[in-house]
Amino acid sequence: MKTGIITKVAGPLVIADGMRDANMFDVVRVSSQRLIGEIIEMHGDKASIQVYEETSGLGPGETVESTGAPLSVELGPGLIGSIYDGIQRPLNEIMKVAGTNLKRGVDVPSLDHNKKWHFTASVKNGDKVVSGDVLGTVQETHAVLHKILVPNKIEGTVEKISDGDFTLDEVIAVINSGKDKAEVKMLTKWPVRVGRPYKRKLSPDILLTTGQRPIDTLFPLAKGGVAAVPGPFGSGKTVVQHQLAKWAAADIIVYIGCGERGNEMTDVLNEFPELKDPRTGNSLMERTVLIANTSDMPVAAREASIYTGITIAEYFRDMGYTVALMADSTSRWAEALREMSGRLEEMPGEEGYPAYLGSRLAQFYERAGRVIVNGSEDTEGALSVIGAVSPPGGDISEPVSQATLRIVKVFWGLDANLAYKRHFPAINWLTSYSLYTDQLADWYKENAANDFMELRGRLMALLQDESELQEIVNLVGMDALSAPDRLKLESARSIREDYLHQNAFDPTDTYTSLKKQVLMMRAILSYYDKALDGLNKGGDIEMLVNIPVRERIGRFKYEPEDKINDEFEQIEAQLDSEIADVLKRSDD
Repeated sequence: MKTGIITKVAGPLVIADGMRDANMFDVVRVSSQRLIGEIIEMHGDKASIQVYEETSGLGPGETVESTGAPLSVELGPGLIGSIYDGIQRPLNEIMKVAGTNLKRGVDVPSLDHNKKWHFTASVKNGDKVVSGDVLGTVQETHAVLHKILVPNKIEGTVEKISDGDFTLDEVIAVINSGKDKAEVKMLTKWPVRVGRPYKRKLSPDILLTTGQRPIDTLFPLAKGGVAAVPGPFGSGKTVVQHQLAKWAAADIIVYIGCGERGNEMTDVLNEFPELKDPRTGNSLMERTVLIANTSDMPVAAREASIYTGITIAEYFRDMGYTVALMADSTSRWAEALREMSGRLEEMPGEEGYPAYLGSRLAQFYERAGRVIVNGSEDTEGALSVIGAVSPPGGDISEPVSQATLRIVKVFWGLDANLAYKRHFPAINWLTSYSLYTDQLADWYKENAANDFMELRGRLMALLQDESELQEIVNLVGMDALSAPDRLKLESARSIREDYLHQNAFDPTDTYTSLKKQVLMMRAILSYYDKALDGLNKGGDIEMLVNIPVRERIGRFKYEPEDKINDEFEQIEAQLDSEIADVLKRSDD
């Protein structure tokens, strides 16, 4: 043990002398209460330590012990369905040990080391394996088959392996590398600040389907992509992330509540176990890991929660799963960085944030990606990261939003005005963007419709034209518009209210398949094309705007998936007959 003496305590920052033998990012135990901390700066034998627990009552002269190991997470069966704090302490187990009044220095193992898991071997004695190969599997929940992999930097011949019930600490296999023998257990540890290795990164050209129309159609996210959801308080960031957690085409969900209000995290903890997984019909928690780090927990632990979450996500990615990670919100993490930077008396950057804010955010987001994972076979895994950003007052010109936008490829800008009008998801179609759209064009062609990109382009063009026409209307009124422009406005209103507005609480509207999205776009654009044609043939604009079929087009989103083809054909037939009727009455 490398022991030092505390010389200064400043909030979550503790400075200790006599730490010459310790290393950067070593985990330390502070004082007789054994509070968990991490060395973040070294000057000679003086170490600056960020403490992940409340430091009130600490003073100079108390001891600090270095464990000699970096901050690491325990990885193995038992992760799924768990609820952790920022440094991977299981909240349920802490409550059993400490009761409802949480004391400092509580030390509880992250995973249950006594529980036996049934291990089924996938290889046999004499097989050659390399790091990343699957040794065997454990059925962790109904939804997740947990794969036990050959640990990093180990390869050789399997000397001993068998099926059976084992605890995490029991040896399940022995691998002979020729020089020595490695004993493999189901439990492995990994330092959180180091990304897990993989063979190579793949191009982000497969859509991560979410069933959310504004996202899938206008601002898509690729598998292994990164997205930011900035928005002011009350604009629906958490609802967007809940919807993605439930409906995104991901095998595993890792949800990090980083510095969020206690009541928001309480909602997540209460709601997720009750949410039904649409794939299995069981609880959504059967493929979810929750990391709860509320705003009243020590500031320093926010940074740890982000790294803990992404390391767990990478672990499941290495098994060949598609993982979606939600970080809510990275702004709170940035505030923690700002506070620690101030305590360390570093030169501040813009608005007091540290100068290295952008590089820290980049280190986090670049761990996402669609990759070929380690192993003798080319197995594909993907980790997509969706980070919420909470700019004060919704002002995205502030440093955290700007640093995030320089890194991410998808920007879903939430708008307070849309939220105030009860338009959810409140994604502003004029300010949001996705840089994956062109790369996904071929995927859309093969998996959605040949003309998908054309339909999307027309939708965007109508919304763009509407914003320009709306300025004229605001100045001189609707009567100043020509009939074709009036029709444009009405069609764009249809896109806004019938297509982009999606009710998360309606059992049918909460999720829309790509096939249904294509038919909905076709119905709205078909109305625009046929009404414009009718207008050119002398039809009356008032009649064309008020034809009854428009209400049916608006209700199309509430049609069950098995009836959408029939409904679309009926809408087309009704549209033709009603426009013909308008032309006939206009002639009369």
